[in-house]
Amino acid sequence: MKRLVLALAAVAALTACGPVVRYQPKPIAPAVTARRLESRSLRDLGLRKFIQANLHGKLSAWPVKAWDLQMLSLAAIYFSPAMAQARAQVSAANAAVITAGEKPNPIFHLQPGIPNPYLFALNLIFPIQTAGKRRIMVKQAKDLTLAARLNLAAAAWNVRSKVRAAMVSYFMATHQLELLRAQRGLETRRVTLLSQRLTAGEISRPMVENARLTLLKTRVAIETAESRIPEARATLAAAVGVPVSALDGVHLAWPAFGSPPFSKSISAQTIQRDAVLNRLDVRRALAEYAAAQEALQLQIARQYPNFQLGPGYSFEEGHSYFTLGYSVTLPIRNRNQGPIAQAEAQRKAAAAAFLATQANAIAQSEEALARYQGALRELKGTENALAQLEHVVVPTERHTVAAGQADQLALNAVLLQRPALAETWLTALGRAQSALGALEDSVQRPLGPDEVAVPGPLASHDSEKRVP
Repeated sequence: MKRLVLALAAVAALTACGPVVRYQPKPIAPAVTARRLESRSLRDLGLRKFIQANLHGKLSAWPVKAWDLQMLSLAAIYFSPAMAQARAQVSAANAAVITAGEKPNPIFHLQPGIPNPYLFALNLIFPIQTAGKRRIMVKQAKDLTLAARLNLAAAAWNVRSKVRAAMVSYFMATHQLELLRAQRGLETRRVTLLSQRLTAGEISRPMVENARLTLLKTRVAIETAESRIPEARATLAAAVGVPVSALDGVHLAWPAFGSPPFSKSISAQTIQRDAVLNRLDVRRALAEYAAAQEALQLQIARQYPNFQLGPGYSFEEGHSYFTLGYSVTLPIRNRNQGPIAQAEAQRKAAAAAFLATQANAIAQSEEALARYQGALRELKGTENALAQLEHVVVPTERHTVAAGQADQLALNAVLLQRPALAETWLTALGRAQSALGALEDSVQRPLGPDEVAVPGPLASHDSEKRVP
């Protein structure tokens, strides 16, 4: 009985070694989370810390005076639930690395004599892994962790892409409203000049009425454009992950919105190289293929069985016996052929997935580049026409009016061509910006003159601590 007590005490001492994790419940209260979503603000102190960390302390002032694409992208990444899910996947992948590297615990086997107290045996069994299985499992887990991190980066890029598209829509709406207001001013001037001519008996009333009808249509267009701005703000707020009220009083900036980069600065070779090497889905597919390689290697290693080795002690009728035990699973009926065949098929599938992802990336980048080059040609044509009007036609007409060879009504007719051409230019600019966004998505890196990549430790996020 004394030996039994000592053995149990030894087992208790061994199992007490090391830290023990206790379960901590974290219930979710929908009402509380809803209030937090509704109270989000761009003045959030947690957001400030996040931006400072990702800009490496380059944040000059808070609150930010002008929110550009980079700042709004960081805010969207901070608030995005998709980023929280991707971070959780990274945490799970990191935990899998720890699991793969853990050595199997020894087994303590106790066999007391019942009912005879003079029979007693205990064994300590150590499982031994062979053929480098643990090393292979650790390498496989690390490759899957890399894939999870690339998935996190891809989630960040998707968030940025949505913010960029929303900003394009917002700036298009505001620029269109400005053009329509300028057109309204010129049309109002035209109605005034025609009314004066009607009073002088120089023209008929239908000419004045037609001008007034055109002015009325422009006013309706202005009202429509004004209604689009709140919609664009709501879309932008949704992309950032904040309520619309969070954008009240916020100055949005995009200095180079009207100047997308020329196609000469974006070569086809550069785009194709970035599509092959920089795209996150291509790199993730490559990491997943490497993990499939290790999975096959692990199944091949499992042809060689693990074994168990350990000392034993038994007491019988006043005599002590010490033994050394050895056990192994005999690979007689199979040599793990089934799992090996499955792993080989999975590796082929991973290789095919990688090639398909790479081919899709190349095709998507080539299509996006061709579309962007076409949009740039259209934009360049409208810019040339607008420049011709601004620098040649309008100055010539002003000179003619000053010389007394034309009147203000003729000058007004020429000036009215400006908002019409500007509207065409703005439409071409919107197409170019949308095409540039698609081209950036095809290589997953910024290409605009004032666009920079989202930097920093995206995997760290203080708001996770606030989840109830």
